[in-house]
Amino acid sequence: MGKRSHWREHPAHALRVDHGFRLESFDAAATPGFEGAQKHAERLMERRGADLAELQERLYAHGRAGGDRSMLLVLQGMDTAGKGGIVRHVLGMVDPQGVASRGFGVPTEEERAHHFLWRIDRALPQAGRIGVFDRSHYEDVLVVRVHGLVPEAVWQGRYSEINEWEAQVAERGTTIVKCALMVSPEEQLNRIEERLERPDKHWKYNPGDLDERAHWPAYMEAYQAVLDRTSTPSAPWHVIPADNKWYARLAVTELLASALESLELGWPQADFDVQAERERIARLRSKEV
Repeated sequence: MGKRSHWREHPAHALRVDHGFRLESFDAAATPGFEGAQKHAERLMERRGADLAELQERLYAHGRAGGDRSMLLVLQGMDTAGKGGIVRHVLGMVDPQGVASRGFGVPTEEERAHHFLWRIDRALPQAGRIGVFDRSHYEDVLVVRVHGLVPEAVWQGRYSEINEWEAQVAERGTTIVKCALMVSPEEQLNRIEERLERPDKHWKYNPGDLDERAHWPAYMEAYQAVLDRTSTPSAPWHVIPADNKWYARLAVTELLASALESLELGWPQADFDVQAERERIARLRSKEV
């Protein structure tokens, strides 16, 4: 990417998980591939946001015309990593009718009666839509693993099941963009404290978030296993430093826009006679004058 964009390396490459990636040496305050400051990022995001809006409209039009392509953005991260902000600030730049956002909490009784991917599969985006999973099927190898909610033999088998399922989803026409937003323990504590200091953030505060911090090493071990075992050619992981919200939002914007650009979708051709419709309008206008 050129100097004008301030990306010295495309985020699809700078943030993609490669063999040997280790979270223990990851800098959550870094800005991989980006050589600009926050002001440059904000200007670039505005420009790329306009691109993203048009690309999303093309995808939506493609779906309305009978196409089978769709997009799925998977967001994972510790509490306060900024997943909700990504949904508001990145997906908020496109037409909401073309976006379907879902979050996956504790399974219901009905969901527990099925395979763990059953509820996920039912939430996949329809053709022409961008689906967003604010937490996802990876909860079943993260929270479930850390808290021992199922036997180890069960969650160990889920990595391969996820890989097979995602490959099938991609083969059916859904492009999967997976983003792990990684915040540092220090920044997380600052954000939790901010929720107490601001009355408009009290509704976000959950005392259990502090309790979860005690499991930080176990979560990092679980995330490392996810990155090691489920970053595949059809659905690679991108690990995004999330201490700087402006960088994380720009990176996801670029990843989504680039993924949509790679589809090379044009506008659907009219299934009617354009000239004949123009003539009809001309006749109507002449009668109304």
